[in-house]
Amino acid sequence: MLLWIGILLIAGGIACLRIDRRTSHVLYERVTMRFWRALDATTHWAKASHWLIAAVLAYLAAQAAMRLWGPDAALQLVARCALAFVASLAVGSVVLHGIKLVLGRRRPRDDIEMGLYGFMPLSFDLQYNSFPSGHALTIMCVAVIASAAWPHLALLWFAIAAWLGLTRALLTAHYLSDVLVGAGIGLLSARETVIHVFPSLAPSWF
Repeated sequence: MLLWIGILLIAGGIACLRIDRRTSHVLYERVTMRFWRALDATTHWAKASHWLIAAVLAYLAAQAAMRLWGPDAALQLVARCALAFVASLAVGSVVLHGIKLVLGRRRPRDDIEMGLYGFMPLSFDLQYNSFPSGHALTIMCVAVIASAAWPHLALLWFAIAAWLGLTRALLTAHYLSDVLVGAGIGLLSARETVIHVFPSLAPSWF
C-alpha cells in the first residue's frame, strides 16, 4: 500500500508544478502573522538533525539498558527502529540532495520578494535547494518507522507527518510540489529500507 501512496505523492507533486507559483502567492497573502508564528513554532519538529540525534540517543540508550539488564523485546524494537530510521534517512537524503543539486530550484520567497522564480538545472549551487523538501522527507521517514513499531497508530503518525510537511508550504518555505515530492521520496525510501534491510519490522500492509 505504501508503495502506491509514495508514487501518488510524487506524481501529485509533479502535477502541482503548474500551480506552485500561484499557490505560494495566495498562501503568503492569506496566512496571518499569528498563524505564521504558530506554524513556525511547529515546523522544525520535522528537521532532520533533531530526529537523527534522537535516533542515535535512543539506540545508545537501548544498547546500554540491554547490557545492564539483559535482552528485552521492547529495547530491541527501539534499537532496530533507530537503526532503520538512520538508514532510511541516509537513503532518502542521497536521492533528495542529488535532485536538489541537479535541478536547483529557487525558494518561494525569492519569487515573492524579488520576482526570481524557477529551476536552475545543473547549476550545482546549494542556495537553490527548494525542490524537494528535506523536512517533508524526514518526517515521512519518521512516520513509516513509527508505523512499523506501532502499526495500530499508523493513521496518527501519517496525519502528523502530513501536517508538518504542509507547514513548509504554508510558511512559503517550500512550494507545494517540493513538499509532496519530498514526502514521497521519504515514504518510499523508508518503506524499501524496512522491507529489504529490516524485514522483521515490516507489517504485511507495507
